[in-house]
Amino acid sequence: MRAVLMAGGSGTRLRPLTCDLAKPMVPILNRPIAEHIINLLKKHDIKEVIATLHYLPDVMRDYFQDGSDFGVQMTYAVEEDQPLGTAGCVKNVAELLNDTFLVISGDSVTDFDLSAAIEFHKTRQSKATLVLTRVPNPVEFGVVITDEDMRIKRFLEKPSTSEIFSDTVNTGTYILEPSVLEYLPANEECDFSKDLFPLLLQKGEPMYGYVAEGYWCDVGHLDAYRDAQYDALDGKVSVDFAYKEEKPGVWLGQNTFIDSTVKIEPPVLIGDNCRIGPRVKIEAGTVIGDNVTVGAYANLKRPIIWNGAIIGDEAHLRACTISRGTRVDRHAHVLE
Repeated sequence: MRAVLMAGGSGTRLRPLTCDLAKPMVPILNRPIAEHIINLLKKHDIKEVIATLHYLPDVMRDYFQDGSDFGVQMTYAVEEDQPLGTAGCVKNVAELLNDTFLVISGDSVTDFDLSAAIEFHKTRQSKATLVLTRVPNPVEFGVVITDEDMRIKRFLEKPSTSEIFSDTVNTGTYILEPSVLEYLPANEECDFSKDLFPLLLQKGEPMYGYVAEGYWCDVGHLDAYRDAQYDALDGKVSVDFAYKEEKPGVWLGQNTFIDSTVKIEPPVLIGDNCRIGPRVKIEAGTVIGDNVTVGAYANLKRPIIWNGAIIGDEAHLRACTISRGTRVDRHAHVLE
């Protein structure tokens, strides 16, 4: 089976982190969100991935290249002029999709059982299956309601509080038959939730919702970005760690030096080639990228520090995100 990885988003709500990165390339535990998604696809034997790109496409292409280093075969489709929308970008690669295929958003962290969702799709003989999940506050998401057989009966995209009629929301992961793309115009902007799915509903096509068990986080804003990291460290989501767990809850990269006086409160992740100076305090939830230097007496309380940052002596970081190559001066305080 092939997967279409929708990876064209500019991530405006994550700026300035996305000023020079597309949202799927923003790191979670020091690896791009897209890499975690590709690892999930591999676990379910989906190894042919078509990435649809628009914003800063070369960043993803340069990182994954042909995909062989990641155990998959990568193909790229770039929307050169204007974005075509979630459905339009998939229509744009329709000639590569001649069998049942999966569409997955490039800006979420999840460990859903994709194999179970695919089996559900086949058993129901569905033309389009939406992978759903339950959330406590559906206001920011597309709400979906189904009948007792899980056939979809109604949609509401990002409802107001008074309009909420279900806690079951669309996760941006779909299993589709190629024939549904025939409903879409070529080279025009169109959306799955606003255009294609309501049309399939109107036409009476078999369309089902599969409520998945497991973790899902839409990394749409800075709070969600930090929460996804903390949840991964706490074991709430099953993702691959790039580093060895040297002791319970402490993942360390290679060639990293940590002074013997450093205090570490797990869970913590520290990347490759780091230097952690004397009397540093690293509290639970901290993520430190590769090639990071932390000066003496620094206090790190759950920051997310990207690769190549330099943290000065006696700096205090609290629940903040320090982007790539940033220098934090001595005695500086960077707070949430």
